[in-house]
Amino acid sequence: MLATCLIPTALTLAVIHSTGSAGDLGLVLACELIPQLVLLPIGGVLADRQPPQRVAFAADLVRGLVQLAIGIELLAGTVNILHLSVLSVITGAAVAIGTPTVSPLVTAVVPPEARLRANSHLGTARGIALVAGPGIVGVMVVTIGVGWSFVLTAVLFLVAATTLGGLKVTRHERPAGHSTFLKDLAEGWQVVRSHRWFWTNLVGHGISNLTAGVLMTLGPLIAVRELGGDTSWVITYQCGMVGMLLGAYLAPRLSIPRPLVATSLGGAVFALPLLTFAVPAPTAVNAAAYFVAMLGLGILNTVWQTVMQQQFEPHTLARADSYDALLSFAARPLGLALAAPVAATTGNAAVLVVAAVLVGAGSLGLLALREVRTMGFVTHEETVPETVTAAETADDH
Repeated sequence: MLATCLIPTALTLAVIHSTGSAGDLGLVLACELIPQLVLLPIGGVLADRQPPQRVAFAADLVRGLVQLAIGIELLAGTVNILHLSVLSVITGAAVAIGTPTVSPLVTAVVPPEARLRANSHLGTARGIALVAGPGIVGVMVVTIGVGWSFVLTAVLFLVAATTLGGLKVTRHERPAGHSTFLKDLAEGWQVVRSHRWFWTNLVGHGISNLTAGVLMTLGPLIAVRELGGDTSWVITYQCGMVGMLLGAYLAPRLSIPRPLVATSLGGAVFALPLLTFAVPAPTAVNAAAYFVAMLGLGILNTVWQTVMQQQFEPHTLARADSYDALLSFAARPLGLALAAPVAATTGNAAVLVVAAVLVGAGSLGLLALREVRTMGFVTHEETVPETVTAAETADDH
C-alpha cells in the first residue's frame, strides 16, 4: 500500500523535474490510469482462477522492476517521456492485476468472525499510506533525489512480492466442470448483474467517487482564493484523513446490525463538505464537515469489504471486487476533470450543490431496496445465505 501511494507523487515530480510540461505529466498519468480501467475485470478473473498470492506476487514483482527501471533512467539523466509512458502503462496493468487479489487473500487467511477487524486493519494501513506517501516522497526527493526515491519504491514492492508470494493460504475449490478464461470473464459480469444490492451500491459508490473528485478540485481553489490560503485547505484535508483513519478503526467496534444501511449513511454524509464549501463556510466548519464525511467513508469501506467477502462465493469474489474498484478508479478522475470547466460556466457553488444532491440522493436512495435494509452480517456459525437477486425482488418497489 505504501509503495502504491508513493508512485503518483514520485511520477509527478519526476516529470516536473525532467521537462516541466503539463502535457507530458498528463500523458504519463493517463498512461498509468487507462490500463487500470481496461484490465481490472481481467485481473479479477486471474485472481479467481489462480491462487491469489501468486497473482499478487507477480503484480508486485512487475511493479518493483518497473520502478527500478524508472529510477535507473532518472539517475542516468537520460529521461525520455516515451519510456516513462510505456513504463507507466506496465505499472497500471500490474495495478489492475494485483488489486482484486486483496479480498481473496483476506478470505483465504482470516476466519469469517475476524474479517471485519482484519478489514479495519487494512483500512487503517491504507489511510496511513495515503497520508504519509506524498510526504515521504517529498523528503526523499529533497534528500536523495527523485531517482533514488523510485529505487526505494522498487525495494518496497519487491519486499511486498516476497511476503505475499510466500503466504500459505487455504485454496478454495472451484466448481466442477470446464471453464475457459472468457467464460469466467462473462460470468463475472453476470454475477454483478444478478445481485441487485451489489450493483446498485456500485452505482452509489461511483457517484461518491465522482463527487469526491469535484471536491478535490474545487475545495483547494476555494480555500486558497477565499478562505485564507493554503493553510485552510491543509487543515481541512488533514482533518479528513484523521476522520478516515478513525472510521476504519471504529468500524469493528460499533454495533452495526444492518451493514448496508451503515454504508448508505456513510456515503450520504459526504454531502456535508460539498455544501459547506459551496457557501463557503469558515475553515473550522469545512474541516469539521470533511472530518465527518471521511469518518463515514472509513466505516463504509471497512464494512463494505466485509459484506462482499461474506456474500460472494470465494471463486467469484475477485471478479466482483474488480468491478467495485473499476467504478472507483474511473469516477474520481472524471470528477477531477469535469469540476473546473463546469464551474467556470456555472460557478463553484452550483457545481458543489449539485454534487451534494447527487451523493446524498444516490446513497440514501439505496435504502429503498429491501435487501439493503434487511441484510445483516453473517456470523461464523452461519452459512452464507443465498443472496437476493433482482429477479427475485422485482415486486419490491
